[in-house]
Amino acid sequence: MQTKYAIKAFEVHIEELSYWKQRPYKNNFFELVYIDEGNGYQCINTNNSKYYKGNIFLLPPMDCHSYEIRSNTKFYFIRFTDYLFINKDEASEHKNWFNKIAYILANYNKAPGDIIESEEERQYIIFTIKMIAAEYQKKDSYSNSLIISGMKSILNILARNIERLYVIEANKKDSKFGSILRYIHTNLNNSEKLRLTHLAEEFAISPTYFSEYFKKHSGLPLVEYILKAKFKLIESKILHTDSSLKEIAIEMNFSDSSHLTKAFKKMYGMTIKEFKEKGSSCAI
Repeated sequence: MQTKYAIKAFEVHIEELSYWKQRPYKNNFFELVYIDEGNGYQCINTNNSKYYKGNIFLLPPMDCHSYEIRSNTKFYFIRFTDYLFINKDEASEHKNWFNKIAYILANYNKAPGDIIESEEERQYIIFTIKMIAAEYQKKDSYSNSLIISGMKSILNILARNIERLYVIEANKKDSKFGSILRYIHTNLNNSEKLRLTHLAEEFAISPTYFSEYFKKHSGLPLVEYILKAKFKLIESKILHTDSSLKEIAIEMNFSDSSHLTKAFKKMYGMTIKEFKEKGSSCAI
């Protein structure tokens, strides 16, 4: 199966369809989908879920998706990469923001389907999507800034809803565990904050008990869990950003790109080049 690459950092397509023509490719871009009219079934990889008017989906890169249309459906497709949020004046700020939610967005397939819980948030996102589509057509001197602002608002709301799902699930095991996972996932590039002693102090758990506590609830030792989570983020950066290996190594606290390359091969059993050519996520 071939991979379709986004020609631009951002595209908007509005399509009214009575049937879905299978698209024989995977995407290298994120795709935000809004159902303005119609109903049917959405398939992401092997997961099926119903869709209705008002549904909002976020499809991660490299996932295969299709729709079984039951009634004429009006789709808003917004396709984007991280390039949308990076400009020469504010590159660091936008890149840091995108990195902050990258892990959550990259793991969205753990919670397929529509994940917006609040009707107020849903209506805000719908309004913003339609505003973005209008600005995409208008393309005046203000449009780009308005599009970026709107997309950042939408993604922050989606990230909060996605995060809420796995935090709530984790909190079913223990009231602190969801907060611990959130803290780890948002500090994957900060080794000091992921030290056992720091985590134990942050969550008021005895350092001697913290490792046992974490393994009991996650099923993995703390160090192994953090390493796998870190490489999941590295994987996303390699496949879906323009960052060099040197930049990724620095961001993720490796001594240099050679150190990252060796660690990656040990984790995945293949080189980074081979991984990129494979073009899809490895389960680790």
